[in-house]
Amino acid sequence: MVTRSLSPSPSTPRLSLSPTTRFETLVLPHLDAAYSLARYLMRGADDARDATQEAMLKALKHVDQCRGEGARPWVLAIVRNTCRSMLGRRGGGDNDISFDETVHRSDDDSNHPEIELIRAADREAVHRALDQLPLAYREVVVLRELQGLSYKEIAEVAGVPVGTVMSRLARGRERLEQLLGAPGTKGGAR
Repeated sequence: MVTRSLSPSPSTPRLSLSPTTRFETLVLPHLDAAYSLARYLMRGADDARDATQEAMLKALKHVDQCRGEGARPWVLAIVRNTCRSMLGRRGGGDNDISFDETVHRSDDDSNHPEIELIRAADREAVHRALDQLPLAYREVVVLRELQGLSYKEIAEVAGVPVGTVMSRLARGRERLEQLLGAPGTKGGAR
């Protein structure tokens, strides 16, 4: 049985693991995050399943390139690229567009039925608004707000500079506020 870490210190010789073991250890723990990202980028459950499956096959094929400590961004980058390729092939990709850290959350953890209904309606409104964002904004918002990635990790996944991530995130959040009809914004919900 293998007992060594997948991320040995520089002085420790790297233990050779089978590709299947590396895949199961490094990639599979991020399968839910991969599907979640694909779901938002592809805008449909069936397409998201196809994209996730294709991405997992690519990850298995290239698992030897995955660093243990950077597995999550590596997996999400494969999912992102797979989704973009699929959207491009079918002509459904959005065109790319070339810092506000406030998050609107309720600190009330009440389980009152009316509050739960309002929260469910709010979640649905946010999902609909996310679907309306251009792909470049949608992916950074999902990676930051739903997947919890850092700006640096998002930059790695998206293959853009950190400044571009920050810009897209700010613009995406601003557009979400407009779509959701947040106070002090133009437009509002449709």
